[in-house]
Amino acid sequence: MMGVLDGKVALVTGASRGIGAAIAAEFAAAGARVAASARTVSPGTSRLPGTLEDTIAGIRAAGGTAEAFQADLSVPQDRERLAEQVRERYGDIDILVSNAAVTYFTPVADFTARRYALMFEVQVTAPTHLAQLVIPGMRARGQGWILNISSIAARHPTMPPGPHAGLGATVYGMCKAALERFTTGLAAELYADGIAVNSLAPTKVVPTPGTLFHRLTTEEDPNAEPPQVMAAAALALCQAPPDKLTGRIAYSQELLAELGLSS
Repeated sequence: MMGVLDGKVALVTGASRGIGAAIAAEFAAAGARVAASARTVSPGTSRLPGTLEDTIAGIRAAGGTAEAFQADLSVPQDRERLAEQVRERYGDIDILVSNAAVTYFTPVADFTARRYALMFEVQVTAPTHLAQLVIPGMRARGQGWILNISSIAARHPTMPPGPHAGLGATVYGMCKAALERFTTGLAAELYADGIAVNSLAPTKVVPTPGTLFHRLTTEEDPNAEPPQVMAAAALALCQAPPDKLTGRIAYSQELLAELGLSS
């Protein structure tokens, strides 16, 4: 059967675990040739479970096409090398999903300059740079999809603050808010080129190795959102005609309900 992404090349960052791995698998099942990127390729190199080897093995076992591309997105040269290697292996990139993140939950008064700079480099500068690297190829073909993975943390807190105000999410929220403003601005810039640019956040916390490590949820949490919901929403955004769904700050469950889809 034909897949909705047959013939497409999709680069998914942060694809060694969690939401990124789920999106990579979903896109491969839909027919895309997936370039899965992360820092962690093999076991034993991260304190969190999940590797690119796991992601690629799962995709290939299901009959999909995928390859691992190691990259540290805090390094500009790695970002450039990543885009070039994907083009050499698969051709021009049709879909870019910027999901990679380095996150510290620390109150602003205690935040170090090094951690602050690293978070912005990976979560804001890297998606911007990667978009710059893929835009020329998308423009040449007259279509493309750029998806930035965001968070409900981008929303402004209400006053008086709730019980979670002291969790240290201010800098994380700043990064995601900046990413969302970048998304809508770039969508406007690229609308005439047939390139869709959207951001997507989970409606509820997704139990991933990262969120579990930071104790934001548990595997047994009945209110948590499975990563497959984000994957289904990502696929919906990256298969729609670029002029129909672009410039959206979308939330997974709300988007799927709006489009009459299920995960």
